[in-house]
Amino acid sequence: MPTYDFIVVGSGIAGLSYTVKVAQYFQDKQIPIKIALITKTVAEETNTKYAQGGIAAVWDNQDSFEKHMQDTLVAGDFESDAKVVELVVKEAPERLKELISYGTDFDRKSDGSFDLVKEGGHSDKRILHYKDSTGNEIERALLEKVKSFDSVDFFTHYFAVDLITQHHLGEKVTKDTPHKKCFGVYVLNKKTKKVETFIGKTTLLATGGIGQVYQSTTNPTIATGDGIAMAYRAKGFVKGMQFIQFHPTALYQPGKKPNFLISEAVRGHGGILKNLDGSTFMEKYDERLSLAPRDIVARAIDSEMKKNGTDHVYLDTRHIPKEEIMAHFPMIYQYCLDQLGIDMSQEMIPVVPCQHYLCGGIIVNEYSQTNIEHLYAAGECSHTGLHGANRLASNSLLEAIVYAHRAFEKSIGEFGTQTIPEGIPNWNDEGTRNPEEMVLVTEMTRELESIMSNYVGIVRTDRRLKRAYDRLELIYLEHEELYKQSKITVPLCELRNMINVAYLIIKHARAQRENKGLHYNLDLLNA
Repeated sequence: MPTYDFIVVGSGIAGLSYTVKVAQYFQDKQIPIKIALITKTVAEETNTKYAQGGIAAVWDNQDSFEKHMQDTLVAGDFESDAKVVELVVKEAPERLKELISYGTDFDRKSDGSFDLVKEGGHSDKRILHYKDSTGNEIERALLEKVKSFDSVDFFTHYFAVDLITQHHLGEKVTKDTPHKKCFGVYVLNKKTKKVETFIGKTTLLATGGIGQVYQSTTNPTIATGDGIAMAYRAKGFVKGMQFIQFHPTALYQPGKKPNFLISEAVRGHGGILKNLDGSTFMEKYDERLSLAPRDIVARAIDSEMKKNGTDHVYLDTRHIPKEEIMAHFPMIYQYCLDQLGIDMSQEMIPVVPCQHYLCGGIIVNEYSQTNIEHLYAAGECSHTGLHGANRLASNSLLEAIVYAHRAFEKSIGEFGTQTIPEGIPNWNDEGTRNPEEMVLVTEMTRELESIMSNYVGIVRTDRRLKRAYDRLELIYLEHEELYKQSKITVPLCELRNMINVAYLIIKHARAQRENKGLHYNLDLLNA
């Protein structure tokens, strides 16, 4: 079994930027190390790739750290950790300069200055972007950089199954066990269908979001909450799972998953939300109209659709000059034209809210450390305290690079202090057989998505949450029996992780007895 100095699970912005920094540091010091970078499909397929809008940072004298911090706190319904907000906002420009130094392009004006834009919840123009595919551009630059290092072993089509802890050495591990340690990861090689043991002195989880738990999501099919579920099973601490962000404006395409995102930047550029009869409605909900924070806009759209009995609303961009649309939103324009035959300069775009981002996750400190020694987490799978009850637009890519950097700083300081115990066992699947009833996994997955979408969505009630909990318990028991009997497969493991994640979302939502940010329970309105 191979032993690595660093194991990174996930190849989005958090995992890649951490890998680049670690590899560069030891290369400069001429210290030989081995880094394993593990990703479940191809390297490029991550939540980062689908991030359209941009990355927020204070970039000129018109703006200020104080304004960015205040906007973040307001959007988070003052549930954010003020110290975390300050450190992220103040470290943002430096981290962005590093991305630029790696070759990331951001759009510039004719005078060479950055073309900063404004999005919902922001009081100033501070979003750096590359057309309407910023995440894809960042991913491209980071991947090129990572591939330049000989110390990085890239494992594509490998699926992380479970973290290795003292539990695998025969010790009883509970949430209260002191000095829990991570020694690496059991990983399924999708090509050989064998589980391999990756021993690691330091492990970083950068596994992205949980979108596939819902029927409609902008997340790619790989977003099944794997890192959160693995950490939870290893007795890692998790927080804030009730705060699920539903993006107000995904393109309305019934039956399609993932949903195509119509970036918030389109509303930042003047797009107006309208009902099917062409009437505006945001004035009834918020004075900021279509540029109100996402939770308010998503609930407003949900309310209008329920009131009018419609399946979607419209986003009107017909008043924006076509050359501006083509300059800022070429990908969105072409997608709408190719998929629905809609020219967004001439016709309104049908949109609907869908799951977009998780504000909770694995609890980490200011250096991305979890409560399990030598285990770090960064990006959407982590809970830093930045987002509070609702994420401010374009703060997510920013959080990922700031915390990847902080994980790098702390983990190089730990380097050389970790010891790997003898006797870590290989994966044991004796007595199991190849699962014959894959239809059970497919149907359980569909049922799970339905439960979460119908009962744990934008608007909740106590009865809906209890119904979701009771139905999920039946799926859990059915899946556990199948899992114990079967040789593992990716669909079986992904469903296991989604059940864990759904349980945490429901549990945290039932415990939340005040409407804050993204958690909106009708039974709490008069509480």
